Amino acid sequence: MEKRDPIPSVALTHGGKFHADDVFSAALLRILQPGIQIRRAFQVPEGFDGLVFDLGWGEFDHHQAGAPVRPNGVPYAAFGLLWRAFGERLLPPKEAARFDEKFIQPLDRDDNTGCGDPIAALIADFNPLWDSDQTPDQCFAKAVEFAETILRNRFAASGAIYRAYGVVKEALARMEDKVLVLDVYLPWKPAVLDSPAEFVVYPSQRGGYSAQGVPVSDKCDDLRCPFPASWAGKSPEELQRLTSLPTLRFCHNSRFLIAAGTVEDAVAACRLAQWAHRNR
Repeated sequence: MEKRDPIPSVALTHGGKFHADDVFSAALLRILQPGIQIRRAFQVPEGFDGLVFDLGWGEFDHHQAGAPVRPNGVPYAAFGLLWRAFGERLLPPKEAARFDEKFIQPLDRDDNTGCGDPIAALIADFNPLWDSDQTPDQCFAKAVEFAETILRNRFAASGAIYRAYGVVKEALARMEDKVLVLDVYLPWKPAVLDSPAEFVVYPSQRGGYSAQGVPVSDKCDDLRCPFPASWAGKSPEELQRLTSLPTLRFCHNSRFLIAAGTVEDAVAACRLAQWAHRNR
């Protein structure tokens, strides 16, 4: 099936016990094709002309010999195969690839290896208990509704990241001495990681301003410039005594986040942290 081909109005997957792979696949198809019928069976009926996934050794199954594997070595499951075919109908290419890496690949890996995944475990709990009066198909329908809510929220978040990217890039053009100041709170990390920024200051949703250290990469929690160890976990009174910043009120134990009452004090805290880091 080509990326531009219409999605059929009927789809089929396996019956019996379900997993995150077939559940999220069904949820994705419901978003792509509202009103689609998702049927469950133990084999593909002769002459079936709908979309078949996680069953039947076809384009969207992964149980056969020679099933597709990603360039990074993570094998595809049905969810990943459907996303590869149709994901860019929902998200721009870069965000679609990021969604595959961050959300789908852990589920595909779990389905192919049994390595374990917390989201997969949540879906597995929807299966009927041994003494339940509900059928697997009834429980499958509930699991798909749950998964669809998760996907819609994730897609909305991905869209927000995409919209924020340009706003953050404009702010980076005005950045001074590696401290980025934002006028609103928005998803900043994807746009900032490939910049020289060491701190990001933004209005806090709790009032005042927060400043956060920029990590070395999206695969590492190490910071380019942490806040001083002497600030970690201290009370507002202690922080204000240590820094002479009258509204500094919080520094996380992990030294990646501070809070202050004013943007001036938040920026000043970053400057003190930079000085301490360079003179350690």
